[in-house]
Amino acid sequence: MEVEEQKIEQFKGQTRLPKFAVPKRYELTLKPDLSSCTFSGTVRIELSILQSTKFLVLNALELVVNQVSFTNSHNQKLVPSDVVLEGEDEMLILVFDEALRVEDGVLWISFSGVLNEHMRGFYKGTYMDGGVKKNMAVTQFEAVDARRCFPCWDEPALKATFKITMEVPSELTALSNMPVIHEELNGQIKTVSFEESPIMSTYVVAVVIGSFDYIEDSTADGIKVRAYCPVGESDKGRFALNVAVKSLDLFKKYFSMPYTLPKLDMVAVPDFSAGAMENYGLIVYRETEMLLDDMHSAAVNKQRAIAHQWFGNLVTMEWWTHLWLNEGFATWVSYLATDSLFPEWEIWTQFLDETAGGLRMDALESSHPIEVEIHHARSVLEVFDSISYEKGSAVIRMLMDYLGYDIFQKSLSSYMKNYAWKNTKTEDLWSILSEESGVQVNTLMDTWTKKKGYPVISVKYKDCNLEFEQSQFVYSDMHSDDCWIVPMTMSLGSCNKRKNFLLETKHGKLDVSGLYHSCDGNSSSFEKNQEKLSEKFWVKLNIGQTGFYRVKYDHNLTTQLRKAIEDNCLSASDRFGILDDTYALCEACQVSLSSLLSLMNVYRKELDYTVLSRLIEICSSVEKISSDALPSLLNDMKQFFIGLLLFSAEKLGWEPIQGENHMSAMTRERVLMALVNLGHSITIDEAMKRFQAYLDDRNTPLLPVDCRRAAFRAVMRNTNTSNRNGFEALLTIYKEAQAVQEKARVLRCLASCPEPDIVLEVLNFMLSDEVRVQDITYVLSGKSLEGRETAWRWLKENWDLIVAKCDDMILHSFIRNVVTPFSSHDMADEVEAFFASCETASFAMNLKQSIEQVRIKARWVESIKQEESIEELVRGLACIG
Repeated sequence: MEVEEQKIEQFKGQTRLPKFAVPKRYELTLKPDLSSCTFSGTVRIELSILQSTKFLVLNALELVVNQVSFTNSHNQKLVPSDVVLEGEDEMLILVFDEALRVEDGVLWISFSGVLNEHMRGFYKGTYMDGGVKKNMAVTQFEAVDARRCFPCWDEPALKATFKITMEVPSELTALSNMPVIHEELNGQIKTVSFEESPIMSTYVVAVVIGSFDYIEDSTADGIKVRAYCPVGESDKGRFALNVAVKSLDLFKKYFSMPYTLPKLDMVAVPDFSAGAMENYGLIVYRETEMLLDDMHSAAVNKQRAIAHQWFGNLVTMEWWTHLWLNEGFATWVSYLATDSLFPEWEIWTQFLDETAGGLRMDALESSHPIEVEIHHARSVLEVFDSISYEKGSAVIRMLMDYLGYDIFQKSLSSYMKNYAWKNTKTEDLWSILSEESGVQVNTLMDTWTKKKGYPVISVKYKDCNLEFEQSQFVYSDMHSDDCWIVPMTMSLGSCNKRKNFLLETKHGKLDVSGLYHSCDGNSSSFEKNQEKLSEKFWVKLNIGQTGFYRVKYDHNLTTQLRKAIEDNCLSASDRFGILDDTYALCEACQVSLSSLLSLMNVYRKELDYTVLSRLIEICSSVEKISSDALPSLLNDMKQFFIGLLLFSAEKLGWEPIQGENHMSAMTRERVLMALVNLGHSITIDEAMKRFQAYLDDRNTPLLPVDCRRAAFRAVMRNTNTSNRNGFEALLTIYKEAQAVQEKARVLRCLASCPEPDIVLEVLNFMLSDEVRVQDITYVLSGKSLEGRETAWRWLKENWDLIVAKCDDMILHSFIRNVVTPFSSHDMADEVEAFFASCETASFAMNLKQSIEQVRIKARWVESIKQEESIEELVRGLACIG
């Protein structure tokens, strides 16, 4: 036995399963008990033993293993002499006295477990039925939590087929990846058997047991699509259903590959940690993401989950290192599909939010490459982040723009055909793209996927030439000498002609005199002297913001671009890019705050939703940094920002305009919210009056849906300990609301109160049973700047409770939302000191990034304090009507 124990030691600390055996087929039976919140089950696994071994090693976590046997190809039944559950390594090690031969066999295991409350693995959810709270059961297996439900080879490359059976209360609906083939009623319990699945990874296996209504439709080629909704609310799933049906038809055409299952179910569940999970044939959504009216933000989310049925489920990354092949591509292609189905939404402009998110994260010293080596599977949770999703999708768009739409689409069709039902690495995709395009894609893209960061391209004009210099863009002053192969795009002057070229070295030069002449046909208009540039002469790099890099223009080129924006010469995407780049350069102390404010001043008549949203976000960030750097100018700064938004506010008003599109409704919400946050008295007074009308009549037209958050925020911004009426009214609205969106709207506003005692009360309420754990993030994201010290003290005092109650994804939200509002090195030191004594493995990267952001802001504060003439500029801008 001592020898065997020694041999068992070889598996301890291993991050991957040994290759002794691989599964081919699972027969899984699950028997949940929703009263006791436990479950039992059996799994019969047909497997191939690849090398003679005394050990079978698979994954299991938080399960009780009751019985185990292995039947070999000669029908001999073998029982292991030892069954070892390694909790730390999440492994089940089965020890046999005699070595198992290289052959096929069947492993049978009976097991039991607890339906946990952490929204991972096989977990308990709750729903209301006639005012009574009842239990349901849901699975969430990505990335590595199938092992919490049943013993399995829980790695993405170890695909197998699944034959699933469930024993559930007879009155409930049971769903899984495949259609039901048989139901058998036995008293109060029914046995539901599902068709066998094609081969798939364990992380996309799924079951849901609950009470639902559904609506259904079919695609052109007969795929049945259903939207499962809470009882009585099936109409709220109509838009999701319509988008899903159209998307399946569209993706079939785009990938030249039909959807490979006979059905696609979408189900809205009350308790879900993510927005959605793309299980094969059974997409699970958080209710707020699926039960929506015809809103395009929801469409993108649905497209993303449906795109995963090809990118991820049909063709799967070989290991979590290549996670971005799933997430980046599904994100990108979801926008592609939405643009095809709803061109009026101009969704590629909104895609810039994805690009901006990736650019912000990737400028941190604590960023990581798109392809980050994952050693322990559980650590993959930290790379479900802006790099995998947002940078990943942005560099794909950059590559598609460089290679061309047709070549890219043809390459993806080949990729799907070649690797259907298989697992891939990034290099497999690059190889196919290279074959189709004739471009060495791996050489071009390795700098973007295998190392962190991206360049800022500095450009200046001199003697008919544009001179370029690339360097890594980082918020700190720790630059590397890295060089990227950058697909550059450029337009010059008032023409539509576009120049494309590769910048492959640190420095580059481009003679633009010929370009300018060809645009206006008049060579005499082109001035060689930089000081005498024609008024029409402007240069915009990164047309449409399709490239994943920033641009820093010299003073004269910046001045001309401001004029071009004022003259409405630039697209919304380009206006967004200039604003976003300048803000980032300012935060990195490479451009003065004065220069940023002067640029913002030319956006006074902006009406595009995406550009206006970014302008509002920048106003908010500058307001917050000014409270620490320029407290005496804070009111003037707010007045300036209010002035920037009044034009759009007056255009949009408070009530929907007949025939307006969704973009107008979304813009109205953003602008009114911003004016309330900035303390605009006229907007706040109007919000309070309309809120009172809403209290008197929940159906009043005076407070339409897209204005409610502004009204709720106005209520909380005017709440204090001596005047709690509005706060109490909002709590009543929250408790009485049937619509999950209404509950979310209230939660997003509760912590925005400036009074610390109210913020403290809201934080305690947030952790109570009144708020679903998944909804904690709504409260945290709406916390006021004035409440940051209160929130930090509260977090320290309640950390053990928070850890016990929340899963890893929610913990990440606590770190981000409580830590990053600070802007001093002292606070960064205090945060580091507190967490030094805590177990931080599950959020170490997130913590490091959050502390770095605090230090970046501390450096920015010091830089702003050194600026001369800032007071005169701000007071002048505040006086402009």
